[in-house]
Amino acid sequence: MNWRSIQAIYIFEMARTFRTIGQSILSPVLSTVLYFVVFGSAIGSRINAVEGISYGAFIVPGLIMLTLLQQSVANASFGIYFPKFIGTIYELLSAPVSFIEIVIGYVGAAATKAVMIALIILATSSFFVDLHILHPVWMLAFLLLTAISFALLGFIIGIWAKNFEQLQLVPLLMITPLVFLGGAFYSASMLPTFWATVTHFNPVFYLISGFRWSFYGVADVPVGLSLAAVSLFLAACLAMVWWIFRTGWRLRQ
Repeated sequence: MNWRSIQAIYIFEMARTFRTIGQSILSPVLSTVLYFVVFGSAIGSRINAVEGISYGAFIVPGLIMLTLLQQSVANASFGIYFPKFIGTIYELLSAPVSFIEIVIGYVGAAATKAVMIALIILATSSFFVDLHILHPVWMLAFLLLTAISFALLGFIIGIWAKNFEQLQLVPLLMITPLVFLGGAFYSASMLPTFWATVTHFNPVFYLISGFRWSFYGVADVPVGLSLAAVSLFLAACLAMVWWIFRTGWRLRQ
Protein backbone atom coordinates (compact mmCIF):
# COMPACT_ATOMS: atom_id res chain seq x y z
CA MET A 1 0.00 0.00 0.00
CA ASN A 2 1.46 3.35 -1.09
CA TRP A 3 0.47 5.54 1.85
CA ARG A 4 2.30 8.56 0.46
CA SER A 5 0.03 8.65 -2.60
CA ILE A 6 -3.05 8.29 -0.40
CA GLN A 7 -1.78 11.11 1.79
CA ALA A 8 -1.18 13.36 -1.22
CA ILE A 9 -4.70 12.88 -2.60
CA TYR A 10 -6.25 13.22 0.85
CA ILE A 11 -4.37 16.43 1.73
CA PHE A 12 -5.15 17.97 -1.67
CA GLU A 13 -8.87 17.30 -1.28
CA MET A 14 -8.95 18.56 2.31
CA ALA A 15 -7.04 21.70 1.31
CA ARG A 16 -9.73 22.46 -1.29
CA THR A 17 -12.30 22.44 1.51
CA PHE A 18 -10.46 24.99 3.60
CA ARG A 19 -9.84 27.22 0.58
CA THR A 20 -13.62 27.45 0.13
CA ILE A 21 -14.65 27.26 3.77
CA GLY A 22 -17.76 29.39 3.24
CA GLN A 23 -19.19 27.07 0.60
CA SER A 24 -17.84 23.84 2.04
CA ILE A 25 -18.64 24.27 5.72
CA LEU A 26 -20.61 27.40 6.57
CA SER A 27 -23.24 26.99 3.86
CA PRO A 28 -24.45 23.47 4.82
CA VAL A 29 -24.34 24.34 8.51
CA LEU A 30 -26.43 27.49 8.04
CA SER A 31 -28.87 25.61 5.79
CA THR A 32 -29.35 22.94 8.44
CA VAL A 33 -29.83 25.55 11.17
CA LEU A 34 -32.50 27.14 8.98
CA TYR A 35 -34.24 23.74 8.64
CA PHE A 36 -34.02 23.33 12.38
CA VAL A 37 -35.47 26.76 13.13
CA VAL A 38 -38.34 26.38 10.64
CA PHE A 39 -39.29 22.78 11.46
CA GLY A 40 -38.42 22.95 15.15
CA SER A 41 -40.28 26.22 15.74
CA ALA A 42 -43.14 26.20 13.26
CA ILE A 43 -44.02 22.51 13.41
CA GLY A 44 -42.55 21.72 16.81
CA SER A 45 -44.88 24.24 18.46
CA ARG A 46 -47.82 22.12 17.22
CA ILE A 47 -46.32 18.72 18.11
CA ASN A 48 -45.61 18.16 21.78
CA ALA A 49 -43.52 15.02 21.48
CA VAL A 50 -42.78 12.08 19.21
CA GLU A 51 -42.30 8.75 21.02
CA GLY A 52 -41.68 10.64 24.24
CA ILE A 53 -39.05 12.95 22.68
CA SER A 54 -39.55 16.66 22.05
CA TYR A 55 -40.01 17.32 18.35
CA GLY A 56 -37.02 19.66 18.19
CA ALA A 57 -34.73 16.97 19.59
CA PHE A 58 -36.41 14.24 17.51
CA ILE A 59 -35.49 15.84 14.16
CA VAL A 60 -31.81 16.44 15.01
CA PRO A 61 -30.61 12.98 13.83
CA GLY A 62 -32.61 13.39 10.62
CA LEU A 63 -31.12 16.81 9.91
CA ILE A 64 -27.61 15.52 10.57
CA MET A 65 -28.22 12.54 8.28
CA LEU A 66 -29.62 14.81 5.55
CA THR A 67 -26.46 16.91 5.55
CA LEU A 68 -24.17 13.90 5.91
CA LEU A 69 -25.62 12.19 2.83
CA GLN A 70 -25.64 15.35 0.73
CA GLN A 71 -22.08 16.32 1.62
CA SER A 72 -20.66 12.82 1.25
CA VAL A 73 -22.07 12.49 -2.27
CA ALA A 74 -21.29 16.06 -3.33
CA ASN A 75 -17.68 16.11 -2.12
CA ALA A 76 -16.75 12.71 -3.55
CA SER A 77 -18.50 13.24 -6.90
CA PHE A 78 -16.91 16.65 -7.51
CA GLY A 79 -13.53 15.45 -6.25
CA ILE A 80 -13.22 12.76 -8.95
CA TYR A 81 -15.23 14.55 -11.66
CA PHE A 82 -13.04 17.66 -11.75
CA PRO A 83 -9.86 15.75 -12.73
CA LYS A 84 -11.92 14.15 -15.51
CA PHE A 85 -13.19 17.56 -16.60
CA ILE A 86 -9.73 19.16 -16.88
CA GLY A 87 -8.01 15.99 -18.12
CA THR A 88 -5.63 15.34 -15.20
CA ILE A 89 -7.35 12.02 -14.49
CA TYR A 90 -5.05 10.41 -17.08
CA GLU A 91 -1.96 11.51 -15.16
CA LEU A 92 -3.44 9.94 -12.05
CA LEU A 93 -4.27 6.69 -13.85
CA SER A 94 -0.79 6.46 -15.39
CA ALA A 95 0.96 7.12 -12.08
CA PRO A 96 2.19 4.19 -9.95
CA VAL A 97 -0.95 4.38 -7.82
CA SER A 98 -3.43 1.52 -7.49
CA PHE A 99 -7.17 2.06 -7.74
CA ILE A 100 -7.49 1.15 -4.06
CA GLU A 101 -5.20 4.03 -3.12
CA ILE A 102 -7.12 6.42 -5.38
CA VAL A 103 -10.43 5.40 -3.84
CA ILE A 104 -9.12 5.62 -0.26
CA GLY A 105 -7.73 9.11 -0.92
CA TYR A 106 -10.83 10.62 -2.52
CA VAL A 107 -13.47 8.76 -0.52
CA GLY A 108 -11.57 9.21 2.74
CA ALA A 109 -11.37 12.99 2.24
CA ALA A 110 -15.05 13.24 1.25
CA ALA A 111 -16.15 11.16 4.25
CA THR A 112 -13.93 13.19 6.60
CA LYS A 113 -15.44 16.46 5.41
CA ALA A 114 -18.98 15.12 5.71
CA VAL A 115 -18.41 13.78 9.24
CA MET A 116 -16.74 17.04 10.26
CA ILE A 117 -19.77 19.05 9.11
CA ALA A 118 -22.14 16.57 10.80
CA LEU A 119 -20.31 17.01 14.12
CA ILE A 120 -20.43 20.80 13.76
CA ILE A 121 -24.20 20.58 13.20
CA LEU A 122 -24.51 18.27 16.21
CA ALA A 123 -22.69 20.82 18.36
CA THR A 124 -24.81 23.66 16.96
CA SER A 125 -28.04 21.75 17.67
CA SER A 126 -27.14 21.55 21.34
CA PHE A 127 -27.77 25.30 21.57
CA PHE A 128 -31.41 24.79 20.53
CA VAL A 129 -32.41 21.58 22.30
CA ASP A 130 -31.21 19.28 25.07
CA LEU A 131 -29.40 16.39 23.42
CA HIS A 132 -28.68 13.10 25.14
CA ILE A 133 -26.68 10.55 23.17
CA LEU A 134 -27.31 7.16 24.74
CA HIS A 135 -24.90 5.25 22.50
CA PRO A 136 -22.07 7.59 21.40
CA VAL A 137 -19.92 4.76 20.01
CA TRP A 138 -22.77 3.51 17.83
CA MET A 139 -23.53 7.07 16.78
CA LEU A 140 -19.96 7.49 15.50
CA ALA A 141 -20.14 4.07 13.86
CA PHE A 142 -23.31 5.00 11.97
CA LEU A 143 -21.75 8.35 10.99
CA LEU A 144 -18.62 6.73 9.59
CA LEU A 145 -20.35 3.83 7.83
CA THR A 146 -22.91 6.13 6.23
CA ALA A 147 -20.35 8.75 5.22
CA ILE A 148 -18.05 6.16 3.62
CA SER A 149 -20.94 4.39 1.85
CA PHE A 150 -22.37 7.55 0.31
CA ALA A 151 -18.93 8.94 -0.48
CA LEU A 152 -18.42 5.78 -2.53
CA LEU A 153 -21.77 6.45 -4.21
CA GLY A 154 -20.63 10.00 -4.94
CA PHE A 155 -17.37 8.66 -6.36
CA ILE A 156 -19.39 6.44 -8.73
CA ILE A 157 -21.60 9.38 -9.73
CA GLY A 158 -18.53 11.53 -10.42
CA ILE A 159 -17.14 8.89 -12.77
CA TRP A 160 -20.52 8.37 -14.44
CA ALA A 161 -21.29 12.06 -15.00
CA LYS A 162 -20.39 13.57 -18.37
CA ASN A 163 -21.21 17.16 -17.41
CA PHE A 164 -22.04 19.30 -14.40
CA GLU A 165 -25.78 18.86 -14.96
CA GLN A 166 -25.51 15.09 -14.55
CA LEU A 167 -23.26 15.64 -11.54
CA GLN A 168 -26.10 17.45 -9.76
CA LEU A 169 -28.92 15.28 -11.09
CA VAL A 170 -28.71 12.27 -8.78
CA PRO A 171 -28.22 14.17 -5.49
CA LEU A 172 -31.06 16.52 -6.38
CA LEU A 173 -33.56 13.91 -7.57
CA MET A 174 -32.58 10.99 -5.33
CA ILE A 175 -30.75 11.85 -2.10
CA THR A 176 -32.89 14.74 -0.82
CA PRO A 177 -36.28 13.12 -1.57
CA LEU A 178 -35.20 9.81 -0.02
CA VAL A 179 -34.14 11.59 3.18
CA PHE A 180 -37.34 13.62 3.42
CA LEU A 181 -39.42 10.49 2.82
CA GLY A 182 -37.22 8.35 5.08
CA GLY A 183 -38.40 9.58 8.46
CA ALA A 184 -36.07 12.53 8.94
CA PHE A 185 -38.90 14.70 10.30
CA TYR A 186 -41.40 12.09 11.48
CA SER A 187 -41.74 8.56 12.79
CA ALA A 188 -43.12 5.79 10.59
CA SER A 189 -45.61 5.05 13.38
CA MET A 190 -47.26 8.41 12.62
CA LEU A 191 -48.13 7.33 9.07
CA PRO A 192 -51.16 5.39 7.81
CA THR A 193 -50.51 1.67 7.38
CA PHE A 194 -50.06 1.86 3.60
CA TRP A 195 -47.52 4.68 3.65
CA ALA A 196 -45.68 3.17 6.61
CA THR A 197 -45.26 0.01 4.51
CA VAL A 198 -44.03 2.04 1.52
CA THR A 199 -41.50 3.81 3.75
CA HIS A 200 -39.88 0.47 4.57
CA PHE A 201 -38.78 0.18 0.93
CA ASN A 202 -36.73 3.37 1.30
CA PRO A 203 -33.10 2.42 2.12
CA VAL A 204 -32.41 5.75 3.80
CA PHE A 205 -35.21 5.01 6.27
CA TYR A 206 -33.03 2.32 7.88
CA LEU A 207 -30.06 4.67 8.18
CA ILE A 208 -32.07 7.38 9.89
CA SER A 209 -33.82 4.88 12.18
CA GLY A 210 -30.53 3.37 13.35
CA PHE A 211 -28.90 6.77 13.78
CA ARG A 212 -31.85 8.03 15.85
CA TRP A 213 -31.62 4.90 18.00
CA SER A 214 -28.04 5.81 18.88
CA PHE A 215 -29.36 9.09 20.32
CA TYR A 216 -32.57 8.16 22.11
CA GLY A 217 -32.81 4.37 22.12
CA VAL A 218 -35.96 4.40 19.96
CA ALA A 219 -36.17 3.18 16.36
CA ASP A 220 -38.76 2.30 13.73
CA VAL A 221 -36.90 -0.92 12.85
CA PRO A 222 -34.43 -3.13 14.80
CA VAL A 223 -30.98 -1.59 14.93
CA GLY A 224 -29.46 -4.81 13.58
CA LEU A 225 -31.51 -4.36 10.42
CA SER A 226 -30.21 -0.80 10.07
CA LEU A 227 -26.61 -1.99 10.37
CA ALA A 228 -27.27 -4.73 7.82
CA ALA A 229 -28.74 -2.19 5.38
CA VAL A 230 -25.69 0.11 5.70
CA SER A 231 -23.29 -2.81 5.31
CA LEU A 232 -25.12 -4.15 2.26
CA PHE A 233 -25.08 -0.74 0.58
CA LEU A 234 -21.38 -0.34 1.38
CA ALA A 235 -20.60 -3.73 -0.14
CA ALA A 236 -22.61 -2.91 -3.29
CA CYS A 237 -20.74 0.39 -3.76
CA LEU A 238 -17.36 -1.30 -3.25
CA ALA A 239 -18.26 -3.92 -5.85
CA MET A 240 -19.31 -1.21 -8.32
CA VAL A 241 -16.08 0.74 -7.81
CA TRP A 242 -14.02 -2.43 -8.31
CA TRP A 243 -15.88 -3.11 -11.57
CA ILE A 244 -15.32 0.45 -12.80
CA PHE A 245 -11.54 0.24 -12.39
CA ARG A 246 -11.51 -3.34 -13.64
CA THR A 247 -13.15 -2.35 -16.92
CA GLY A 248 -12.07 1.30 -17.18
CA TRP A 249 -15.71 2.37 -17.63
CA ARG A 250 -15.94 6.15 -18.18
CA LEU A 251 -12.29 6.52 -17.17
CA ARG A 252 -10.38 5.83 -20.37
CA GLN A 253 -12.72 7.49 -22.84
